[in-house]
Amino acid sequence: MFTGAMVALITPFQDGEIDYQTLDELIDFQLENGIDAIVPVGTTGESPTLSHEEQKQVMHRIVEVVGGQVPVIAGAGSNSTAEAIELTAYAKKVGVDATLQVTPYYNKPTQEGFYQHFKEIAEEVDLPMVLYNIPGRCGAGMTPETIARLAEIENIVAIKEATGSLDQASEIAIRCDITIISGDDSLTLPLASIGGKGVISVVANIVPADVKAMTDLILEGDLASARQWHKKLFALCKNMLTLATNPIPIKAAMAMLNMAPEELRLPMTLLEESKKAILKQTLRDYGLLE
Repeated sequence: MFTGAMVALITPFQDGEIDYQTLDELIDFQLENGIDAIVPVGTTGESPTLSHEEQKQVMHRIVEVVGGQVPVIAGAGSNSTAEAIELTAYAKKVGVDATLQVTPYYNKPTQEGFYQHFKEIAEEVDLPMVLYNIPGRCGAGMTPETIARLAEIENIVAIKEATGSLDQASEIAIRCDITIISGDDSLTLPLASIGGKGVISVVANIVPADVKAMTDLILEGDLASARQWHKKLFALCKNMLTLATNPIPIKAAMAMLNMAPEELRLPMTLLEESKKAILKQTLRDYGLLE
């Protein structure tokens, strides 16, 4: 359930509301292209500007549309432990296969606070959990020591590593056998060299089959062949995370490809026109646009 190509799915909006028709189409596109798992209502899914009710509705809708064809790993984290437990309990109720649990943001817990937060969720709701360590978004991150402690808890099964540090990932791999998943598309192959098993991918919103081709080779141990996909995907991956804050560029790209509206919710704003020109050229170079 926690290896291979997993898409960090966008949440499409139309006139301020969730566009469920487009959401259904995006799920069908992912399934048709062989994605290994769908990860909704995370960072890319704009969970910070979804109400809890909307977050629950999206979880429920995706579980229904996917119909068990692939695992659904839904974002259910919060900087409030009680809220995270509530969202996780709902996820289990509607049939989500696992949850993605981001490190608490803004309140900057101590390492013991991180440990107690995730331990409490794991003990309250018997559902597999993927930890999500992204200090650049949250203001604080977990150390390898804390992650190794958490890995001893039965239903904490994987970590989405988005620190950008191979040293951090190596320390985790040395200390425990938790499954390491890349949280940055451009680092999927480098992480594989120290034991990474796949990616929760932004760029898979538009090229799921290509991301899966690379992760399949990684899982087969053929890193030399996977390197060719890494080289092809690299510029596309890099621009999705450097032209502007995620998910601004991926939504702009999906609008250019007529896949989904570009609309975001404030405080996220549309990609600047000068950067759209760069993005459009990147899509052309990749072969996605004429």
